[in-house]
Amino acid sequence: MCQTIVHRGPDDEGIYVKDGVGLGMRRLSIIDLSGGHQPVHNEDKTIWIVFNGEIYNFLELRPELEKRGHHFYTNTDTEAIVHLYEDLGAACVEKLRGMFAFAIYDERRRSLLLARDRLGKKPLHYSLKDGRLLFGSELKTIFAVAPELKEVNNEAILRYFTFGYVPDPHTAFRNIQKLPPGHLLEFEAGKVNVRQYWDVPAYGTREPRSEEECLEEMETRLAEAVRIRLISDVPLGALLSGGTDSSIVVALMARASSKPVKTFSIGFRSHDFNEADYARVVAKKFETEHHELVLEPDIGETLDKLTRILEEPFADSSSLPTYFVSRLARQHVTVALAGDAGDELFAGYDRYAVNIRRRHFDVIPDWAGRFYRHNIHPRLSPAARGRRLAYNASLPWRERYLDNISALRLQDRDAAFLSRDFRAAIQECADPMDLYRAYFDRSPARDRLSHLLYLDTKTYLTADILCKVDRMSMATSLEVRVPILDHVFLEWVTALPARWKMRGGQQKYIFKKLAERVGVPQEVLKRPKQGFALPLVHWMRREFKQDLTRLLLEPRTIQRGYFDPQPIQELLTEHFEGQRDHSVRLWRLLTFELWHRNFLEQSDRDAPTPLPLQFGRGKSSPGRGAEPAVSGRVGAPGAMP
Repeated sequence: MCQTIVHRGPDDEGIYVKDGVGLGMRRLSIIDLSGGHQPVHNEDKTIWIVFNGEIYNFLELRPELEKRGHHFYTNTDTEAIVHLYEDLGAACVEKLRGMFAFAIYDERRRSLLLARDRLGKKPLHYSLKDGRLLFGSELKTIFAVAPELKEVNNEAILRYFTFGYVPDPHTAFRNIQKLPPGHLLEFEAGKVNVRQYWDVPAYGTREPRSEEECLEEMETRLAEAVRIRLISDVPLGALLSGGTDSSIVVALMARASSKPVKTFSIGFRSHDFNEADYARVVAKKFETEHHELVLEPDIGETLDKLTRILEEPFADSSSLPTYFVSRLARQHVTVALAGDAGDELFAGYDRYAVNIRRRHFDVIPDWAGRFYRHNIHPRLSPAARGRRLAYNASLPWRERYLDNISALRLQDRDAAFLSRDFRAAIQECADPMDLYRAYFDRSPARDRLSHLLYLDTKTYLTADILCKVDRMSMATSLEVRVPILDHVFLEWVTALPARWKMRGGQQKYIFKKLAERVGVPQEVLKRPKQGFALPLVHWMRREFKQDLTRLLLEPRTIQRGYFDPQPIQELLTEHFEGQRDHSVRLWRLLTFELWHRNFLEQSDRDAPTPLPLQFGRGKSSPGRGAEPAVSGRVGAPGAMP
């Protein structure tokens, strides 16, 4: 199991096996390079931990624990968790500030505790079958010893076609789950208990007295979140896209660093998608040591590799530039800070403004909307002008947003590319939107915008953005830290009323004010929003045209039973001839097929012979190590696996 994730922890391996229990980890050494070997134990070696992530407040926790009589034998953050567990049990997670996924085995209780950080920066998968618990940072760790669990979950596949990713707690496999962010899993006497320990707090509960007060406190809090993420015994830098969020992080890093910050950016030859010029402006402003890579459009080989690394079907095309910028950074540093999550915290996505602007559709009676959807919309040609907008306008406001973030409606012709057999197979599956409606219903928000921010924080942020960052950076053995998602900072931002995030149609209002305050150049602040995306439209019509057609229509693809070739041919023709831009939908189909070939089929060929014992899970640096992963498993107490 450990060997499947050497990329997560190339520096060290550690294994604990006793009485039918196995824990294993791979380490990426970040803190206490020589003394942080995992698994780490308590004083009498009755409690053992494997840990992936970073605890940024461990230097504050350690003196308190020593005062209570605990003795440390390492200088790592990992050991602080062990001693906190001795005092507090599962509640130890409430004291941790950082990103983490860990497993603690308590020999005296013969129990296991799994925990995942509040926002889901670090991954954790598990499976309980026949009283045996398997767990790991990646799915490959579980398949290494239980290949029979590789049974595709059609309900998860339906979610993928709808959203472009598989949301927590589901995986693409029927008998494997993701531990959701902010949750614990306790395993004892062969039984699993999963419970939530944290959630995003109530929105809009604190009104600043003035804009100056708001900016001053925001700057202080985010500067602290950046500063504590600069602790490292190895070289450290920043991923700089040239957008507002990463530019703010670099500005605060430059202020806190005694040496020039190392920054890394990706560019494209297609000007429409190239942000490198803006990154250069920021790098010059803050006098960083800047490194840049211009990507060529030959992506076939990279796609093959990345669809295997991602382990599940995943349609966010920005995974490619994320991989390349991580690989570039890893040539110079082991740890990098990034600016992710500013859009989810401060309402940066255009879809928020679109949903707010469409509130005038609220006056349409429910009966009229239903009549249009059931009797008129199905009769319109897919090419009819305004067809999609009319459908969206006919929905209640919550459903309008869900419609905006989905790419598939099974009752509509949009799903025509799905085969009749697959449609029949998913007839009894739950509506993919039900999970999202549940988040809406329990959202701690009173205004429309905050409901949307909560939903995206619980779904898109963790299952798409953070999953992408973790997988792509770990593929290159780079640890990425995200200061904007410091949970203390996030809770403060959440408490701000919505008008501080979107005002007069201006998105990220107060965050852009902060950017001005810390010196981010005006060229960056006033530029159109691009996002970290690929020039898919152009590539699919030129360099990638032949390969795309072959991959989607050859018999090997169609015989899987998911797709109907005729509608796919129509999509390709319309796209290649410039009639419509189908690049997002075609990319979704392409990455799904490549996942089948490069993960499912390839891993079947590479599957090792199962060993009589299996291992556990892991962490980056066992001290403050950043991202090794580990994988794991614990057998039923008292029984050999």
